[in-house]
Order: sequence, then C-alpha cells, then structure tokens
Amino acid sequence: MKIDPYKRTAKLYDTLFEPLNKGLRAIGMKMFPPKEGMLVLDVGCGTGVHLERYQKAGCKVFGIDLSPSMLQVAHSRLGTSANLHMGDASNMPYSDNKFDLIIMSTVLHEMPSAVQSAVINESKRTLKEGGRVLLIDFHPGPIQPIKGWVNKSIITLAEIAAGREHFKNYRSFMANKGLPALISAHGLSVEQEKIVSGGNMALFLLGKGS
Repeated sequence: MKIDPYKRTAKLYDTLFEPLNKGLRAIGMKMFPPKEGMLVLDVGCGTGVHLERYQKAGCKVFGIDLSPSMLQVAHSRLGTSANLHMGDASNMPYSDNKFDLIIMSTVLHEMPSAVQSAVINESKRTLKEGGRVLLIDFHPGPIQPIKGWVNKSIITLAEIAAGREHFKNYRSFMANKGLPALISAHGLSVEQEKIVSGGNMALFLLGKGS
C-alpha cells in the first residue's frame, strides 16, 4: 500500500500554506469568474479549500486526489454535495466534455514529467468545448530582486522539506521550463497569463486549442 505523504500534515496544511496561496486563488477566480451551475474540477484538490470558493458561488464541485488524509479534510469542509474521488488524475473517472473549468493549483510540479503529460491529456478529454483550464504553479523566472530572490529561497526550502522524490520532481519541472513548456507541448491556447511573486509563480487561463 502506498504511503500517504500528507498523513501527518493534512489537518495543519491550510494553517501552514493557505496564507501563501489565498492570493493566488483570488487572482485565478478573477481570471475566470465562477457562474452558478458551472461544473468545476480541482485536480489534486487537497483539503478542498479552493473548491469551497466555487461551491459558495453556486458551482457544482468535483475533486480528485491521491491522499486519503487530504480528502478526509475536504469531505468535512465541502459536505455531501461535493463529488470527491480518491484516485489517479492520469486516468480520471469522468466522461468526455464534462467540465466548464478544470483547476490544477501547485500540483503539476509534484509529478514526474510523464505523469504531468497524462494528467493534462485527461484534463483536455474531460473539458467541455468552450471550457477553460486554470494552471497555477511555480515559474522558472526570470526572478526579480529582492522580493523574488527571498521568495525563491523560501520555495526551495519548502520543496526540499517535502521529501526527496517531491524535490526531484520539482527540480525537473523547473529545469524543463515549467508551465509554459507543458502548455506549448500540449497545444493549449493561452487566454490570460499572470506572473506574480517576483517571477516565482505563474497563472495561466487556457483553452483546449486546436
């Protein structure tokens, strides 16, 4: 049985990281504002804190994650109206052309490159025609002084602390030029782009492309 890396930290995760992430979530919601009845999938939904914002806006929310500990917190937060699934996002249990919005927030950098590609392909499959993908993740730069350098140091230390495999995948993600390279490789069309945190974080709103 695979070990759950978030077993010890799931209940504290939002306390530790939400102060850093809530600004990114707010920017993302402005890039593609939610509408009542919209179907939203969060890939790597974690504790459900991102989905909660869309649920409060009247969206129908779905989440998929590999961590049972994180999903337990998400179930408590979102209640029975949320459709949460423990499973592999490279083989999702959803029908074609289902979602209006698919979110991947600080999750792709955790995956090996082959898995990243499979997850993006699954997202394209399950995205409605006219739907959007919102990607939020670390950005390879250029990093701006001085705030950007400080943030980069904090990010690097946090990724090291997450474990050897996690840090290996993060380094590979950054060496391969992050989200811009993945977007180009999968033929997604960029509709909006925002680079924040002194060049350390990127948000991309994407269409399916050709």
